[in-house]
Amino acid sequence: MVAMILAAGRGERMLELTRSCPKPLLQAGGKTLIEYQLQRLLMAGVTEVVINTAYLADQIHAFLGTGERFGVQIRYSPEGEALETGGGIFHALPLLGDAPFILMNSDLWCDFSLADLALAVDDLAHLVMVNNPEHHLKGDFCLKGGRVLPPQVNLPSLTYAGIALLHPALFQGSVAGKFPLAPLLLKAMRAGKVSGVHFQGEWRDIGTPQRLAALDADLRKGV
Repeated sequence: MVAMILAAGRGERMLELTRSCPKPLLQAGGKTLIEYQLQRLLMAGVTEVVINTAYLADQIHAFLGTGERFGVQIRYSPEGEALETGGGIFHALPLLGDAPFILMNSDLWCDFSLADLALAVDDLAHLVMVNNPEHHLKGDFCLKGGRVLPPQVNLPSLTYAGIALLHPALFQGSVAGKFPLAPLLLKAMRAGKVSGVHFQGEWRDIGTPQRLAALDADLRKGV
């Protein structure tokens, strides 16, 4: 199975930290954020990785190289100008092949077992959902009977964890350019083509300097 790590964003909420360093290369616990994703993939037996890049892309390419020293094979999908999540994935499809692939944000910390994603290949998408964090209490979607649904007034919401298994057919009819992923997911949900799991283990969105500092402190303490 192939995986794609999203690493093209500028990291605006990181303020001064990303002025000269791309967000995936920010460190916590003595390692870059993206290294943790590569380690998780390797633990799941995934060694083919596609990484999209745009902002300060040369630094990411220079640091990760071919992926050999991390035990994986990395191919890059350079974008020039960041294409947002949907556009970035669509641009990378020639590298991802025709089978379902794992999708991960580079700016998260999570101990979800990625090997479990290989079991969910029957839908256009399978999303890992988590409890709503304090910075996103409204959540993203709903989960009922293993199916992910658009927001419902009579169902509790959950937050998309930034980890998924996607089928390339999700992007059928898309046109190259800059576009978000959410509208495609919502369309697939309405067609009953999105499954999901509620993960209640360790998960953090490392989206601000404060969250990065908190993760760094916990990792150094061995938490």
